[in-house]
Amino acid sequence: MSLSIAGCVKEIINRSPFISEMMSLDLISYSNLAAFIRSDVEAMFGKSVSESAIIMAARRYRKELEASAVVKDGDGGIGYEISMKTNIYDVNLKRSDESAARLMKLYGLVKPSQGDFLNVSIGSHEISLSVSDKYRTEVDELVNEEDVIHRFSDLVALTIVFKGDFLQTPGILYLAARKLAWESVNIIEVLSTMNVLTFVVRKEESSRAYEALNAFLSGAL
Repeated sequence: MSLSIAGCVKEIINRSPFISEMMSLDLISYSNLAAFIRSDVEAMFGKSVSESAIIMAARRYRKELEASAVVKDGDGGIGYEISMKTNIYDVNLKRSDESAARLMKLYGLVKPSQGDFLNVSIGSHEISLSVSDKYRTEVDELVNEEDVIHRFSDLVALTIVFKGDFLQTPGILYLAARKLAWESVNIIEVLSTMNVLTFVVRKEESSRAYEALNAFLSGAL
């Protein structure tokens, strides 16, 4: 099913968090935007499109962005706390039953009650592991080198603990990730539970990421 002009404009804008952020803040010239993305819209739509049609679609989409930027719950907001854990080691592996079984041994070694960090995510094709760097030797002994896709060391985990069910508040994860993208922070891992959201980032970007998340949450919640 082919996209409408509005659908094409929306998809192209969504490719750039910077354009959508500027639109939501009303800091963009719609005529300049239309001229800039017109060729992409026409290629996607399959025929000639006027700039006025693109402007109209972009203005309508801005209203959607404005609505999504308002993140509040029925009680007037959600409290939160942000913490940072340094020296995180991250490994991604090809999924296999053997690798998954070996990594489960880490649960007997790592002690979260003593400040250790551990997260194992098993996907359909890959396994993602983030753990305190002091367990790096143990991890390397457990993994099969042939299964390793990549490793990252010297990372920082930024953990947001919400005093409420953030998963029931539409838009928080998207807007937080978009804020980090706007600040040119590369997210290595995204981890979440019912009331906890963690972004794993590079150490050199961690201070900028912390400030960006704190500023975003202070204004949004």
